[in-house]
Amino acid sequence: MDAVGVVLGLVLLIGVGLLSLAVVGTVKAAKAMAAKVERHEANARRAVENVALKAKTYTKPGAQGQISATRLALRTSLDGTRLVLESGLAEDHQLAESLQLLARLDVHAAELDGELRILEREPDTGRIAAKLPELRERAERITHSAETMRWAAQDRMHRFAEDELTRLSKECESEAGALRHWDAAPRVPGAAGSSAGGSGAAPLDGSGAGGGSGAGTHGRAGLTTGPGGPGAEELLGLGDPLSRLAQRLRKPSTGPSAG
Repeated sequence: MDAVGVVLGLVLLIGVGLLSLAVVGTVKAAKAMAAKVERHEANARRAVENVALKAKTYTKPGAQGQISATRLALRTSLDGTRLVLESGLAEDHQLAESLQLLARLDVHAAELDGELRILEREPDTGRIAAKLPELRERAERITHSAETMRWAAQDRMHRFAEDELTRLSKECESEAGALRHWDAAPRVPGAAGSSAGGSGAAPLDGSGAGGGSGAGTHGRAGLTTGPGGPGAEELLGLGDPLSRLAQRLRKPSTGPSAG
């Protein structure tokens, strides 16, 4: 019973752990989905506001049109700079600092956009005329700062791309040159004759080593010569008598066997 209780306890703990993991995963997925939906909703709302501001720029003359144009230019500049910095962040991590500066700049832009929105609803034209130059000057400063970072980032990415292209072109030229060197050794004038002479001399040396060496050994044989050299009988002058004696011994006798 104790073993069964332990097994049931382990199963219960595993089930609780799996259930907790499932709950945590569901909560995280729900939060991620909510953040994604909120982000898309904010982007859609911003796109609609930009379209409305563009329409007001062309349809409302005077101060109202200028306010709408200022808000649209401010948003367009910040959005363009953010897009450039985020697109190059994967290859250049130094752009992360630029993104942080842009985020701080975006805070000031959001405050200025709120003031422009309030001024857009102001019924007093005198107040609008008094406040608009100051707000436009602040918007131009923010826009200029954003454009400066965007242009610098574009120049930086162009420079890196140009350097990489130059390096790649040199490597391709080097590889092409290596592919064209199909001859391992360069040809030198007179090398063919020397190689032919060398190849012709080799057989002569070989023949001399094979045949000439034999002739030399026969002409200058010594006591240590091998089987091809003269024997001891020849050196002592006993070769012929011994051969005649051997022939006599090999002759059949005509004595009793013939009878």
